[in-house]
Amino acid sequence: MNEIRVFQNVINGKLVSSSSTKTIESIDPSTGKCWATIPNSTKEDAKLAIDAARKAFPTWAALSAMERSEYLRKVGDVLSKHGEELAELETRDNGWVIRETIYGLIPSLTSIWYDAASRAAEGGRGETVQLGASAVGYTLREPYGVVVGITPWNAPLFTFTVKAASALAAGNTVIIKPSELASVSSLHYGAIIQEILPPGVVNVITGFGAEVGELLVSHPNVNKVSLTGSGATARAIAKSTATNPKPFIFELGGKSPNIIFEDANLDKAAFGVTLNGIFTGNAGQICVGGSRILIQRSIYDEMIAKMKKVIEEQMKFGDPMNPESAMGPIATLAQFEKVCSYIELAKKEGGEIILGGRYGSKCLQPNDSHLENGYWVEPTLIRVDDHSLRVCQEEIFGPVAVVMPFDTEEEALSIANDTEYGLGAGIWTNNLDRAHRLTRQLESGNVWVNTYRRVGPELPFGGQKGSGFGTDSVLEYTREKTCYIEIG
Repeated sequence: MNEIRVFQNVINGKLVSSSSTKTIESIDPSTGKCWATIPNSTKEDAKLAIDAARKAFPTWAALSAMERSEYLRKVGDVLSKHGEELAELETRDNGWVIRETIYGLIPSLTSIWYDAASRAAEGGRGETVQLGASAVGYTLREPYGVVVGITPWNAPLFTFTVKAASALAAGNTVIIKPSELASVSSLHYGAIIQEILPPGVVNVITGFGAEVGELLVSHPNVNKVSLTGSGATARAIAKSTATNPKPFIFELGGKSPNIIFEDANLDKAAFGVTLNGIFTGNAGQICVGGSRILIQRSIYDEMIAKMKKVIEEQMKFGDPMNPESAMGPIATLAQFEKVCSYIELAKKEGGEIILGGRYGSKCLQPNDSHLENGYWVEPTLIRVDDHSLRVCQEEIFGPVAVVMPFDTEEEALSIANDTEYGLGAGIWTNNLDRAHRLTRQLESGNVWVNTYRRVGPELPFGGQKGSGFGTDSVLEYTREKTCYIEIG
């Protein structure tokens, strides 16, 4: 029998259990079995985390930008030493294949800490303005204080990093509340960081949103909240803070279009919109996944054939701990059932399954029988001709993409913008004028041309419309103060 691993909260530099002593099971999505437990924390535990962050704030904020920068760089250094174990925990916890977590995710996290270290001075830069002959004015940028970062189950380590690194660089202290569905890697990550940072500067606490999350976001000693999650969670947070308003960063869902024009490099596009666009992104469980593939009608049949070939030849599907696997399972049972229901809904709505469509143990190869209770869904493409269908409008959050033909640029733009979301969009064309024109016309916070899902700390990442607002950047974690001085 495999041993169940036990993980604890990180509060004020120490590893502690919940005051209730209760725990939550962490389920391995490749087997459907419990492999670890995390604290089922209480409101009292959340208050301890807030107190620790509040106590640590004055000293941390008083450090010079150079001193904070040195701390953040050391975090990046120590992270690289623990990269393999963190990658394995992330894969075990939510099914993101090991070849992506260990070779893609971990190096990007290290880069984010180094970038935040280089930007620490940005948080303290204001402006000076001469106000006529007898007065001068200037602005100060100051940290908020205690920042709560709420992270999702699909990318715990990445969202932990982008929130904590920028908030710390600006001089804030941080409490990370990961999803109770995938908290293990964040708890271990928080424990590792304690090797470097002073107690209370970064705290990690797990539990359910209705108790721990609600207390954290509504507490008067929490000064800003950054959420990566669903629109429903964002609305709940906004409601719970109605009597104690505070600023938010909301990075929410998406239903991103990938638009392929007849003049594009079709081989490059076939790879970009399938593997890179959605399927290798944690089995399509990414907010910016290109789940609507729009293909100009003149190349539709050719493009579909190329896409199928790429998926069939390069999309090895199975055990996420196998370095050869390109796509693993759905992260949770509830999400698995949701994705399966959308596949069935597509059939009822008149969609045509042109690739995949199977789910459950029948997806697996014979030698994967030990994984038969896991949450498996094949890479699936669904042809649609009516963009009003629910599978075109609602976020599925899995390895399922709808494919739709279009005739003109105007039609493609109309379809692309016909959604409540606005997080990402892709354009595949060799027409430079079209690329620049559509980049401005697409209602999206991020646009990629002849590539997709390329992100880095050098540029902001945020959404429009129902996909949220704000970015996890250093300046977003500071507030402006204006000063007027009479010198006459």
